[in-house]
Amino acid sequence: MDVSSTSKATFQPSFWRDRSVLVTGATGLVGGWLVKRLLEAEADVICLIRDWTPNAEIVRCGDIDRVTVVRGDICDQECLERVLGEHEVSTVMHLAAQTIVGIANRNPVSTFEANIGGTWKLMEACRRSPKVEQVVVASSDKAYGDAKVLPYTEDTPLAGMHPYDVSKSCGDLIAQSYANTYDLPVCVTRCGNFYGGGDLNWNRIIPGTIRSVLRDEAPVIRSDGSFVRDYFYVEDGATAYMHLAEQMAERPELRGEAFNLSTEIQVSVLELVDQVLETMGSALQPKVLGEASNEIQHQYLDASKAREMLSWKPDFALNEGLARTIQWYQNYFENHQRQSPAIARVSRSTAAA
Repeated sequence: MDVSSTSKATFQPSFWRDRSVLVTGATGLVGGWLVKRLLEAEADVICLIRDWTPNAEIVRCGDIDRVTVVRGDICDQECLERVLGEHEVSTVMHLAAQTIVGIANRNPVSTFEANIGGTWKLMEACRRSPKVEQVVVASSDKAYGDAKVLPYTEDTPLAGMHPYDVSKSCGDLIAQSYANTYDLPVCVTRCGNFYGGGDLNWNRIIPGTIRSVLRDEAPVIRSDGSFVRDYFYVEDGATAYMHLAEQMAERPELRGEAFNLSTEIQVSVLELVDQVLETMGSALQPKVLGEASNEIQHQYLDASKAREMLSWKPDFALNEGLARTIQWYQNYFENHQRQSPAIARVSRSTAAA
């Protein structure tokens, strides 16, 4: 099954056709799927790319050849202003960020520069670009920090305490400040933990577990397995961003609003790993390290505001999203095995499960 060809995605063709759309973070997990959907909608897509990532979904599937690529850094404001001006960008999808908690703990300055500095520089560039009509900024449920009352609603204070969480709190507030002070047409999204095909950060629990099963190795859980998270399928995220931009065009009064996007299901890490193992028909047992630090114990979102104000709901339940994700990785490793068996090292018996 080619999961990219069986999307439930819906969009307004008349809105997107030939629309100039800037996507930052296009080589990331959500960015790759968002670009795919924008191309389906016949948008004119411009991607700001800093590092060349040959295994990124946008490269792997050939979408890189169908977009305009600008090599540059999200922290380079002159570059941002040039891109917005020369390409007459109408809609900005800001996904660029350093997204790994462990890297943020080890390298806080580079995380702050990308996630905070990159956000204010892009907001300022958009403020100075009269053609920009919508700006969607991807924040995170981590922006809320370790709240005492769950689920998070959009009224929960943004109170990150550790480097990654703080970077998302700050970027989120900066985006809102440009909407409230300068009337910049900005909306913020706060999503749970994204998962889906194309995520090659193997220290994340879902791709790491799937790869372990395909290699017939025990999956590794860095924490004690009790951490509870809100898992959000990447194709739902991509279509939600497009839907939000469409709604912003119809309803200018949405500027400055933040929206939680979620399936509103609480799942512990151990439960999630067990579900992946069951779906893949594996009898492997996870290895629990109990080594995670500076991570929030319990997080999940209330998405009622998005349901009511945007008439939005996710298309994929967790079991559907996991099945599509597993299929993507099976295809990915089978292709790698044919190209380079020494690299892929995929077990024939488990790959067929």
